[in-house]
Amino acid sequence: MAEGTVDYYAMVEEAWQLSDAARDYVKNAGRDVDNAELWDKLFASSPLIDLERTRAEGGQPLQKIFFKNPYGLQYRADHKDWIPFRHGALDPAYLQAI
Repeated sequence: MAEGTVDYYAMVEEAWQLSDAARDYVKNAGRDVDNAELWDKLFASSPLIDLERTRAEGGQPLQKIFFKNPYGLQYRADHKDWIPFRHGALDPAYLQAI
């Protein structure tokens, strides 16, 4: 990737890694884990997270986590997991055909 370009693929991969970490945390706990615990133990300490926006717009109980980039995680109650979503615009100048 050229210097000065934005790697949206890497941003999505980071979101999936945090999603996987949350899934592993719940699995290893061996019990029901609420989103507040995941926030305290896992999400809040991540350098990816836009803390102010998540606190303002994430919902009560927490349903969305906003990253400092255009991505984040949203909670799927029917699956009891967190998956990536895009909350911001992508700059077309950095999008390339694959």
